[in-house]
Amino acid sequence: MMKSIEQQNTETVAAFIEAFWNESRFDCMDRYLSPDYQEHSYQLRDGLKQFAGKILEAFPDNAVEESIAQEEQVLVRMTVKGTHQGMFFGTEPTGRTIDVTLYRQYRVTGGKIAEHRGLDRYGDDVEPNPRGCLAVPFHCRT
Repeated sequence: MMKSIEQQNTETVAAFIEAFWNESRFDCMDRYLSPDYQEHSYQLRDGLKQFAGKILEAFPDNAVEESIAQEEQVLVRMTVKGTHQGMFFGTEPTGRTIDVTLYRQYRVTGGKIAEHRGLDRYGDDVEPNPRGCLAVPFHCRT
């Protein structure tokens, strides 16, 4: 049985997330991203790679919870769970755990990811709160 375009696109995105985010194989970008790839959340390809390096140093665990596809578009709900073990945008490691839900929108054409848009915010909005945890969108568990 032939796979639908939605199944193929979902598999492409899942494979990219596994290789890039879970296995830290940043060299896989050419395999999964189209030459005209548009990155809306981290400026450019290099911005995506730089951000991934920062978050994976601090919070190493990612898991895709659900993917929904319609034609070229793939929407992913994923989580980042882990212990804050490394520097994160100037915040020293706190030893606290996080449980973050992220939403990602991908556009896949010709078997490659052509566009990515994160539907959450990072960077300047992340600050330690009085409990020593990271502020929204990160949630502490004690």
